[in-house]
Amino acid sequence: MAAGEDIAAGNRQWLLARRPLGMVSESDFELVERPVPEIGPGEVLARVRWLSFEPAMRGWMDERESYVAPVEVGAPMRAPGLAEVVASNDPDYVAGDVVFGMMGWSEYVTGRWSAETAGRGYRRVPAGMPAEMLLGPLGSTGMTAYVGLLDVGRPEPGDTVVVSGAAGATGSVAAQIARIKGCRVVGIAGGAEKCRWLLTEARLDAAIDYKNEDLGSRLRRTCPDGVDVYFENVGGAALEAVLDNLAFGARIALCGLISGYNDAEARPGPRNLFQLIVRRASIQGLLLWDFLDRLPEASVDLRRWVEAGEIAYRVDTQEGFEKIPRTFLRLFSGANEGKQLLRL
Repeated sequence: MAAGEDIAAGNRQWLLARRPLGMVSESDFELVERPVPEIGPGEVLARVRWLSFEPAMRGWMDERESYVAPVEVGAPMRAPGLAEVVASNDPDYVAGDVVFGMMGWSEYVTGRWSAETAGRGYRRVPAGMPAEMLLGPLGSTGMTAYVGLLDVGRPEPGDTVVVSGAAGATGSVAAQIARIKGCRVVGIAGGAEKCRWLLTEARLDAAIDYKNEDLGSRLRRTCPDGVDVYFENVGGAALEAVLDNLAFGARIALCGLISGYNDAEARPGPRNLFQLIVRRASIQGLLLWDFLDRLPEASVDLRRWVEAGEIAYRVDTQEGFEKIPRTFLRLFSGANEGKQLLRL
């Protein structure tokens, strides 16, 4: 067994203590300390260094059919992250290797990380790649933005593209890819500071502050010929406002619906879906897992655009294992400025 740094005696974990009813809270999690797990043949032990937080994680806490199994009550919460190998019984990994993939709210993680986990398992961090970039625009959020906009939204140069949650980790990348592809881009975000960033740093054509402006009227003024492509992260009132302002043949890429993730009861759906018929428009949900064959090209393009300054990004980094639940909750109050990360 190859071993690296000294391994602690205890392994702190944040467990899912109960399934939330409505808005998730810190009391839905329990902090425990357990022994660091022993590793068997072919297994690897790694110390988690970074965790990434995404709105979709809220859905993993509910016991309902979804694209992944729910987190079990009493089990560590899941999250994407980055870890350093500290002990290995797998010849493909040695102590000191840094890997990224789906981790847990845990100081140590273990498992079989060999080649057959490619695609949904752990991968080595490329040399010289900052964690903030890998877990941000070059991670799953950036990849989702890439395939969602280009493969589902299918924008053409000159199209009007609207993105909700445009200052967030996924929306900001989608909006900037649309700009790179020659589209006119309007971002929807909450607050003057986020809208300022969209205009000055992300270089969008317009930004709408849904907290302080009437979304419907601003869309009509900003998109007089209608919305050709809508990249949806929010749902609710935002989706209804865009449906009333669609162009003929519009495409909607349905990436997320964060406005309803913490509802105790499902709210009524959009009241104006008839607009899809009137405008001969289409709406399609998307998951990154359906586009794994596109990831190599996406990775090359995204890294090139980021390094060339064509895609600006922000990360909101919190510090400390004890702050994990509090950091997760920042996603639902809008406190995060860009991609929400935590360094353990």
